[in-house]
Amino acid sequence: MQPALKTINATGKHTASVIFFHGSGDTGPNVLEWVRFLLGRDLEYPHIKIIYPTAPLQKYTPLDGQLSTVWFDRKSVNIAAQESKKSMSRCYESVNKLIDEEVANGIPLNRIIVGGFSMGGALALHTGYHLRPELGGVFAHSSFLNRGSVVYESLQNSKAEALPELRMFHGERDTLVPQDWGQETFETLKKFGVKGTFHPLRNTLHELKTASLTDLQKWIQDKLPPLENQVQNKL
Repeated sequence: MQPALKTINATGKHTASVIFFHGSGDTGPNVLEWVRFLLGRDLEYPHIKIIYPTAPLQKYTPLDGQLSTVWFDRKSVNIAAQESKKSMSRCYESVNKLIDEEVANGIPLNRIIVGGFSMGGALALHTGYHLRPELGGVFAHSSFLNRGSVVYESLQNSKAEALPELRMFHGERDTLVPQDWGQETFETLKKFGVKGTFHPLRNTLHELKTASLTDLQKWIQDKLPPLENQVQNKL
């Protein structure tokens, strides 16, 4: 089933897209409101569409099998836990459909960025470094990959000439997803050729912050400039 979407459309000609995945138990509209509250406005651009999808309602093992809006199931929230390949593969179908719809609208893969918060950031890492390495960039906030992740296997066998640039943020006081897990994920991805930056956030729990969103807003602009700027730079 295709997840429900909340979209902030480009205010001008749409030439790039960002897909922002929420954390476990949340929804796309909630993340949009969270971003809006912290920035005092929407994450909005003249040429970039921002998509906030909502995960399907499904049984979630860390909540004793209760239904929750989660992208995938997992045995526990722990870097040492095993991934559920069956659950991940179902999730990949939804993500691929989202991306394919943007491509069908004329947006090339290298003009699409994926990212997310917590579980959504983990999904973005799977998307950019396992499913679609041709994407324009990946961001992950307060996120991690399991140590035996299929993402690492995929990168080890990758023949991609270039991988999407990575922007990671993590609260130093995060008790739900310790910063060490995020740092370890980043360092492991670097070993497999991923280039990017890891930003520890002082006095920050498991949460988005105005400072990280402001940084992210500029990074997205730099990675997905207006097409007329690219033409001028080549002249």
